[in-house]
Amino acid sequence: MENVKPQFAARLRKAMEKAGLSPEPAVLERHFNQHYYGKPMTLHGVRKWLIGESIPPYDKIITLAGMLHVPPEELTYGIEVKQKVQERNARWREAIGYQEREVFEAFLSLPVPQRKVVREVILAFARAYPAKARGGENTPGA
Repeated sequence: MENVKPQFAARLRKAMEKAGLSPEPAVLERHFNQHYYGKPMTLHGVRKWLIGESIPPYDKIITLAGMLHVPPEELTYGIEVKQKVQERNARWREAIGYQEREVFEAFLSLPVPQRKVVREVILAFARAYPAKARGGENTPGA
């Protein structure tokens, strides 16, 4: 996780440029303090954001995101995370049929202790029959 701060700094600079702002501490300080209703940021503080020495707390990320017209999660984590989540959701929508959805709905309607039992049974089956042994395929109607 060493790269988190420099990656945030790069996303911040890029968002500033897309918003028509020069990615300089003085510019960021002025614009940020015009939009933030808390204690004003110092030039040194915003400089640390831009060079990757620190990441602002979430309330300041919200202000930055609004000011720069980017989603806060994109500024914080990057667009790759959002894309991975969307890809995973698409995979679930495509791979799960009506019967599986019905099972999931029934599972979610169970009380927590019974869900725990069902989860343990499913995990026991998964350990007993790894995907490689099953050929990695779902067998319909099983």
